[in-house]
Amino acid sequence: MVKETKYYDLLGVSPDASPAELKKGYRKQALIYHPDKNPDEGHKFKEISHAYEVLSDEQKRSIYDRHGEAGLANDGGMGGGMGVSPEDLFAQLFGGGGGRRSGGPRRGKAVLHQLNVSLEDLFQGKTSKLALQKTVLSKGCDGKGGKEGAVRTCTACRGSGVRVTIRQMGMMVQQMQSACDECQGEGEIINAKDRCKECNGRKVKQERKVLEVHIDKGMRAGQRITFHGEGDQAPGIVPGDVVIVLEEKPHERFRRRGDDLFYDAKIDLLTALAGGQFTIDHLDSRQLLVSILPGEVIKPDEVKAVIGEGMPVQRHHNRGNLYVKFSVEFPEPNWATPEQMQQLESILPPRHAIAPPKGKEVEEVVLAQLDASQRSKAERGMNGAPDDDDDDDEGHHHGPGVQCAQQ
Repeated sequence: MVKETKYYDLLGVSPDASPAELKKGYRKQALIYHPDKNPDEGHKFKEISHAYEVLSDEQKRSIYDRHGEAGLANDGGMGGGMGVSPEDLFAQLFGGGGGRRSGGPRRGKAVLHQLNVSLEDLFQGKTSKLALQKTVLSKGCDGKGGKEGAVRTCTACRGSGVRVTIRQMGMMVQQMQSACDECQGEGEIINAKDRCKECNGRKVKQERKVLEVHIDKGMRAGQRITFHGEGDQAPGIVPGDVVIVLEEKPHERFRRRGDDLFYDAKIDLLTALAGGQFTIDHLDSRQLLVSILPGEVIKPDEVKAVIGEGMPVQRHHNRGNLYVKFSVEFPEPNWATPEQMQQLESILPPRHAIAPPKGKEVEEVVLAQLDASQRSKAERGMNGAPDDDDDDDEGHHHGPGVQCAQQ
């Protein structure tokens, strides 16, 4: 009958626990309360480490069982503090080789996943489910690969997982390194009969994990949503994080810049000149009925704004603006009768008067319709693109219809 059970309780084991059970209990509790994972539990981690240091020492455990903590304190200062630091003890049991590790246990790498989301999802918010395959410790052996004591260090490579071969080639010595064929590079050997039936001695297995990704209103492309500790598991390491990176899908109607939206609207000439209405199908299934006041006059490529109809600002109640760029549809040629043209002249502002030039000859010309080739050439020229003929050497360019003289 032990006097106190505090140290056993800290490790989550019974007072009659074997050394292997003590070690297992310490591993489990230390991983839970290590400061890297729980920064606010540093004191608890030190208590757990101290409890294991006492109980793993046969002499100290005997004193503790008979006299409790007071007995340790009165027996040569055994209870006054730890012989090794909690970090060093943790490193020793998790493969650290006994040296101090400033960062604590080795942490697994973060795993990044891209999630494509629509502009509607970013406007309204959404919870998406993302299914992942992750590596987890085998529950059948708690990540040991087999029953207690089944794992032994490979003697061929001394646990390194590699073997070095040295060849003498004349005056030169060649050193070659290869995976150990005895343990297949694992550094450990488990007899087939002792292997865990669930993982076949691999210590880990694959598991399907479904994460619920909550997308807040107003989130942007490139933002990250982190699931702490949901990365791949492996013996002796703290699982890394799963990081979801948002990628915005292109939208057929809207473009986004920051918290503002941009929309191209096409209206007819009558609406542009005399006012009217047009609609915009918004991102939340609403339809905006936009009014152009009579006499406002919308010019081609003009930009107006609908205030407060842009993207939501994340974690706030306000919104950006919706900017509308207009293009005006003009009628087809010969759309009106001469009488209607006269009516237009009486309604619209008068034409600009042309002052007769002084000292210049005047020649009247008309505009011609362009075919496809001429239109393409004109557009290239208007945009400043080089013409195909610009590649010709200077002095060898001939005007249309001019032929080279033949001898």
